[in-house]
Amino acid sequence: MENWEKRLSCAEECSRCDRPLKNKERRILSVVDHQPICLDCKKEEEKNTDYEDASRQMMAECVAQTGKPYGDTASYCFHHFCPFKCT
Repeated sequence: MENWEKRLSCAEECSRCDRPLKNKERRILSVVDHQPICLDCKKEEEKNTDYEDASRQMMAECVAQTGKPYGDTASYCFHHFCPFKCT
């Protein structure tokens, strides 16, 4: 979770498909491995039959580790579900 904001917001490529990401392009954290991915790869991730279970497990672990609700916009947990850009 350290430096998650910089890792996510300014990731230069999708960790899943290796496609380059431009600064203003949105990216998001994977619920599977917490790595920054492009929105196309996120759509593919969501098609997995275990996505719902993986999301619930990730949220429970994330909230337990951070002590913040996943809906907190400043939280690491939130950015598994809300896209982010490089600023």
